[in-house]
Amino acid sequence: MTISYNALSGALAAQAALNTVSQNIANSQTKGYTRQGVLLTATASDAGAKSAGNGVQIGSLLRFSDSYKSQQMWRSNSELGAHSQVQPYLTQMETVMSDDKSSISYGVDNFFKALNAAGVDPTSTPLRQQVITAADSMSQQINSIYNVTANQLVSVLQQQQAILPSLNESLKGIASLNQQIIQLQGAGSNTSALQDKREQLIDGVASQVGVEVINNPDGSASVSLKSGQPLVVTNLSASLDYVTTSGSSVLTLTFAGTKFKLDDTKVGGQLGGLGDYKQNTLLPLQGSIKEIAEQMSTAVNAQLVAGFKSDGSAGQALLEFNPASATGLLQVAAGFQTTDLAFSSDGTPGDSGNLQKIVDIKGQPITLTTLGSVLLGDADTQIVGKLGIDSQQNQSQLATATTIRSQAEDDWKSTSAVNTDEEAINLVEFQNMYQANMKVIAVANTLFESTLQMFG
Repeated sequence: MTISYNALSGALAAQAALNTVSQNIANSQTKGYTRQGVLLTATASDAGAKSAGNGVQIGSLLRFSDSYKSQQMWRSNSELGAHSQVQPYLTQMETVMSDDKSSISYGVDNFFKALNAAGVDPTSTPLRQQVITAADSMSQQINSIYNVTANQLVSVLQQQQAILPSLNESLKGIASLNQQIIQLQGAGSNTSALQDKREQLIDGVASQVGVEVINNPDGSASVSLKSGQPLVVTNLSASLDYVTTSGSSVLTLTFAGTKFKLDDTKVGGQLGGLGDYKQNTLLPLQGSIKEIAEQMSTAVNAQLVAGFKSDGSAGQALLEFNPASATGLLQVAAGFQTTDLAFSSDGTPGDSGNLQKIVDIKGQPITLTTLGSVLLGDADTQIVGKLGIDSQQNQSQLATATTIRSQAEDDWKSTSAVNTDEEAINLVEFQNMYQANMKVIAVANTLFESTLQMFG
């Protein structure tokens, strides 16, 4: 009987819909879960003008997902990863370099204050000793800050290396899920749970490097870097590693036997953020500190050598510059004594002509690669100012990236997340649909029995 078939199809369709509702409610708090639904379509009628139709059928199982919103969420995670990863380094460096008592400027100022004080009585042993003590203190402050940059460099390199195993494992996971999805989709099975897992892995990869994702008709997802190099194609995945060549470490991507050299400042995400900070902030900062130490020591030493000690003998260098040392970049020359300070310009005891020329060095220009020509006394202040600007810009970009990520997540949730209130309504509606169809079946059975009784 058509009435029974129609009602049975309706009851089965309602039962399938209730299954998806129950699955959605069960996973309402599952991170990354994409809600599902059923598409109901009317079954065409038989031939003849008096045939109402043959019930209902499940056209397809729906997965409420918007590719554009997913892409936006992954892009925002890449930006968030890049800026959040470097801010702790910027904050630490800015704090150390701008501290009133430990900055390079503080050490340099105290050294030249000691020289000025010595001008009151160039022959005074305590005042001379104060100059040497201030030079040593200045050297230690420069060394201390340079050592912070060296430690940060080690930390950045270690952090970059630590990201790669997780990144490579995620890429393998995406490739494996691609293969499973292709097989199950070809067999007509539901792959929603596998797609959820894959999208979570892609989101994690996006936080580590910037990615572009293409969803293919066979159900697989192709993942690549923004610069075009492939990360995942069907069931093949790339591997990233740092390869040391000629003393320098280069980020290398290997895919299907082909190697690509990458610029780690441009790969995006956490890896790109760290690479950019290392290359464009940390290494230039190290170079500037070296240049200040080298040029100042060269100028001070050259002027001391040009002068005379109290006994009339030629002056000697006060400072030693060692660019190969992270902890001893600048030092007072070993065994240097108060009598070795050549303050006289003509060899006369008490003369301070050469001392005044040493004092004048603070107002003379030095050349820094990052800033160009600056006065020695202003060099550190300008470096700290530039570092502060970089930190503020990154903080602003981090705040923007955090907001955009939050908005992207909300947009994704508006389409894909489970709304328990909506599911509660669906639960009641499909329950009513099921019960109504069962009543139709009961009526059909009554009619059938009545018909049989007519011929009994």
